[in-house]
Amino acid sequence: MIDRIVGGSPSFFETLIVDLLVAMGYGGSHADAATRIGRSGDGGVDGVISEDRLGLDRIYVQAKRYAPGNVVGRPEVQSFVGSLVGLGATKGVFVTTSSFSQHAREYARHLTQRVVLLDGGELSTLMVEHGVGVRTARVFQLNRLDEAYFTEDE
Repeated sequence: MIDRIVGGSPSFFETLIVDLLVAMGYGGSHADAATRIGRSGDGGVDGVISEDRLGLDRIYVQAKRYAPGNVVGRPEVQSFVGSLVGLGATKGVFVTTSSFSQHAREYARHLTQRVVLLDGGELSTLMVEHGVGVRTARVFQLNRLDEAYFTEDE
């Protein structure tokens, strides 16, 4: 899955992030989420998406489409956090198709702002969990009698 994402265009990756965040319940409508996340040149942040359908709070997003061997280090995360501070933001999600260094994860763990680091493995898991980029091939359901349901307490 990651190979296919990395092989796609930057706009495909941006669309994928929007699709995933909307599938997870963020951003309200898909059109609204796509409009907010598609901005560039905004000082180190790739986009902004509503945390809830009412837009009461915003989450800032940074997305890096790196090959699996390229690790996102502390300087990249620190730069994103600096952008959050400059915007007065308290929440951010940094998504990469690769992975984060231990120093980057440790740095994010001790921040005042809530910053979630989402690596390629977690990205893939969330895509499957929320049905983004995957289709159900076959479902098999086997039912059995629930004996506990038919037991009467006296």
